[in-house]
Amino acid sequence: MTSTPTILVLDSGLGGLTVFREIVRARPDAAYTYVADDVFFPYGHHSEEEIIGRVVPLIGELIAAHTPDVAVIACNTISTLVMAHLRAAYTVPFVGTVPAIKPACASSRTKRVSVLGTKGTVRREYTQGLIRDFAQGCDVTLVGAANLASLAEAALNGEAISDAAITAEIAPCFVDGPARTDTVVMACTHYPLLLDRLVALAPWEVTWIDPAPAIARRTADLMSKVSASHPPAPAQFIYTSGAAPSPTLARALAPYFGQPAFA
Repeated sequence: MTSTPTILVLDSGLGGLTVFREIVRARPDAAYTYVADDVFFPYGHHSEEEIIGRVVPLIGELIAAHTPDVAVIACNTISTLVMAHLRAAYTVPFVGTVPAIKPACASSRTKRVSVLGTKGTVRREYTQGLIRDFAQGCDVTLVGAANLASLAEAALNGEAISDAAITAEIAPCFVDGPARTDTVVMACTHYPLLLDRLVALAPWEVTWIDPAPAIARRTADLMSKVSASHPPAPAQFIYTSGAAPSPTLARALAPYFGQPAFA
């Protein structure tokens, strides 16, 4: 056991900050390294073979450099593909992020649920398996958003994003009829970055399911026997490209880290 709990969080970009924020709330005494693999962003634009070939060795390098007690894969696209590979290759415990289809279908009153994810996530066999196992009689609509993750990144970087651009991405989630959609699963960690806009632009009220609190609880459970003997060092934010965040992004990151992320 380490004297300071150490947690590694990986995403293709900034979406994993929604997960990171919840984990920090659960374990504020931990030391954190957040890695945004901007070199490969967005993962959904790459083949399965390319993603596996990228992520598995990258995680090995990050484990060697940061010696985490737990590694959190804060990305649905990665998690639906590489978790078995990572667990076979490394002894560090992993927490993945998968579409929250089970709780969404369990709570839906109209039994009509939409899963809003990247094109890669919604076409993955893993996602189809979750529907087969946990739909519980629900009619599940899979919606592959081509640009929503990029729009979320742009918004966090201070760019103006039009309502029309967001509406075009989420419109297929809303299926009307005798039983209309009442629950939308956000199957990409980027999407909660835009939650206020999603709620405002929805044609009717729905429940938006964010997996981040459940991921934080699972991470905290795995870390329950690791206690801190002294305050942690400031959290690290790393772009795999080596780039430095812009001043606008640095200001936006501060609330997620619970402290100024950069001088």
